[in-house]
Amino acid sequence: MDRTATLGLPYILGSQAQKHVTHNEALDALDVLVQLTVLDRHLPEPPSEPEEGDRYIVASPATGDWLGREGQIAARQGGVWSFLAPGEGWRAFVTDEATACIFSAGTWQTEAGGIIGASQVVAQQAHGAETRFVLLEEELSLSGASADTTTTIPNRAIVFAVTTRTTEPISGAASYDCGIAGEIDKYGGSLGIAAGSTNSGVTGPTAFYADTPIRLTANGAPFSGGKVRVAIHALLCSPSTS
Repeated sequence: MDRTATLGLPYILGSQAQKHVTHNEALDALDVLVQLTVLDRHLPEPPSEPEEGDRYIVASPATGDWLGREGQIAARQGGVWSFLAPGEGWRAFVTDEATACIFSAGTWQTEAGGIIGASQVVAQQAHGAETRFVLLEEELSLSGASADTTTTIPNRAIVFAVTTRTTEPISGAASYDCGIAGEIDKYGGSLGIAAGSTNSGVTGPTAFYADTPIRLTANGAPFSGGKVRVAIHALLCSPSTS
């Protein structure tokens, strides 16, 4: 047996010439696998300008230099691509999704729980259909009768709540409402203007069919200053990618 049982790292044999070659091959493999992080898992072909040390999970159907490497870890080392086939239970952090994946039953699957970020996949099938929770946040400066966020509820999102926190004392208005055009207090009414005031505007799940901003509406008089941090708590359901 000339390789380790789990990672397939090459052993240095007693009578072997150029032992440094085998040693360096093992170090390269460890450099790829230890604390495994990949940039993307949806590319079926290499990026046009890879950088040394870049790692990817090869998507299907693989082409070009990645042909026949579906599901493997592609690593840019020494100006060329090297490949490592994953084993059952291997884990990788996918940076462009801020989520972790686990290799099980022959496919990479999203690993539920534990990842802090603005987006979290909670379920995914092999062909890419997924259920994802998203948390979208914006600090909104206030002036006039109302103010709309530039961050919007995404088209086809299901919203569970919109939460607010007054981060800078509000002037002019006696209070404010949080909602959308046509339902100005959908996520809270007569909310506090003092710094540190918060509200958790929970509702029954509501589906949206267009990108929709959150609107804060002044009560009593127009806004003349202040800031509120607005957070949209929503669910996105995406179809298969293949």
